[in-house]
Amino acid sequence: MTATTDHIYSVFEAVGRERADATAVIYLGTRYSYGRLRHLAERFAAGLIDLGVSPGDRVMLYIPNSVHWIVAWLGILRAGGVCVPITPIYTPHDLIYIANDCGAETILCADTNFGYVAAAMDRTSLKRVIAARMDELLPWWKRAFGYLFNVVPRGKVGLGDGVYGMGSLMARHANPDPPPLPDGGDAEAEILYTGGTTKFPKGVPISHRLFLTAADEQIRASESLIPPEENVVLGNAPLFHVLGQTCGLATLLVGGTLFTLPKINLDAALDGIARHRVRTMIGVPALYRMILEHDRLDQYDLSSVDFWFSAGDVLPEEIGHRWRERFGKPIHQGYGATETCGGVAMCPAGEENPPRSVGRIVFSKQVRIVDPAFLEPAPPGEPGELIVSSDPMVSAYLNKPEETERSFVELDGRLWYRTADVMRMDDDGHLYFVDRAVDTIKHKGYRVSASEIEAALQEHPAVTAACAVGVPDKKVGERIKAYVVLREDIKGLTGYDLIAWCRERLASYKVPGYIEFRDMLPKSKVGKLLRREIRDEERRRAESD
Repeated sequence: MTATTDHIYSVFEAVGRERADATAVIYLGTRYSYGRLRHLAERFAAGLIDLGVSPGDRVMLYIPNSVHWIVAWLGILRAGGVCVPITPIYTPHDLIYIANDCGAETILCADTNFGYVAAAMDRTSLKRVIAARMDELLPWWKRAFGYLFNVVPRGKVGLGDGVYGMGSLMARHANPDPPPLPDGGDAEAEILYTGGTTKFPKGVPISHRLFLTAADEQIRASESLIPPEENVVLGNAPLFHVLGQTCGLATLLVGGTLFTLPKINLDAALDGIARHRVRTMIGVPALYRMILEHDRLDQYDLSSVDFWFSAGDVLPEEIGHRWRERFGKPIHQGYGATETCGGVAMCPAGEENPPRSVGRIVFSKQVRIVDPAFLEPAPPGEPGELIVSSDPMVSAYLNKPEETERSFVELDGRLWYRTADVMRMDDDGHLYFVDRAVDTIKHKGYRVSASEIEAALQEHPAVTAACAVGVPDKKVGERIKAYVVLREDIKGLTGYDLIAWCRERLASYKVPGYIEFRDMLPKSKVGKLLRREIRDEERRRAESD
């Protein structure tokens, strides 16, 4: 077999040969060495090729975080295919749209999702379904335990024409000898779907070269604290998401260990940190808040973690402060997007980073902060829309020329991605998130950041989540209204109390005029707050009055 160093699998294979006996993945208490993981991936690749998957074919991956997910991702790449990972909570409606958009003919699903796939098949280009049981790559005694005590969810799979079991498919290829790898470089490695703010998710093609550049840069962000090959990463972020990939999955390209859980369970995660001596944890701000408020937190030893990392949303300053007080270590933040293949800015490890900073610009990216209307540079230190360029970079959405034209612009001979995020940068190069451009509230002639209001509310010890929106008003442009979720044990707190809290922390024109309490707030399938749903609800209310 010939190897190509600009192919993701080639990099993994080189690490796998060098560290064959080292632990690559920990899943449900079982350790998988690099040698075993490589063998499993090549068996799956041989199975795909046997089914007719050719280089460049797109293969959907529709299962939870697991060793199966990792084997399949590597196997698809080894077969020369293009991986299309999607969230396992998608419905047939979502499956139909994405399968037709990317033209996939093959899908790997969990047995619990097979019913959704079967319901979607006739309306898609899908021809082959591979169903995986979430225990079939575990040792026999764990499978038996799971069966006897009914602790592994099981779904019914109708095997027949075009339907295959993952285990039986791999069993046919115990001694795989896959063909040489195709070229990597600027060829597609995968297509990640991002929800964004539009009706349908947008496909973002990621090349081998872009992934390798971004992943290496981001997984080595903690190198000053932890040698990469000694790192044990608890990847709480979903593997279908760019955060889970570049800050978790990427550790397999530098010789580290990825500890993955099929779903977030605080006790399992905290016990796993202590049991496996985790060195790095990845999480969104909401997860860090949940940990701080967990009733049994004192039962777990989390001292092995040297690098706590948060991304996906702005970390409330109150959470960062409480974390440092509790554990004596900071939570490092990062900022990125699917379209930039993850990190644009990351807080340097081992340095004192300013509160609210999402870090400094990473080496592979160039940025500008511009006036969103005219794309002219904003004055130094002033907020504006962040645009990002790199080499290599994503240049277009899949099959969406109008979306591409809105989001990608050429300036001074370079292609730039418009993030639609309002940011500012200080004199030392630290980047600060201000707001989404579409989420700026226009109140009494001022432009008010919804995120700033939400951050102030979330600093209140009784508040677990907040959302601020502008409600159209002829007199003031937009009135500021906030929706708040309280901790379950809180009684007697009123909207007036929270408004008074905001008056102590915000300029008068930024204080919400109304507070509405909710049991929960709408979020996307990757956990992002959906302010647009709240705005649409307010618009419908106004129209019905």
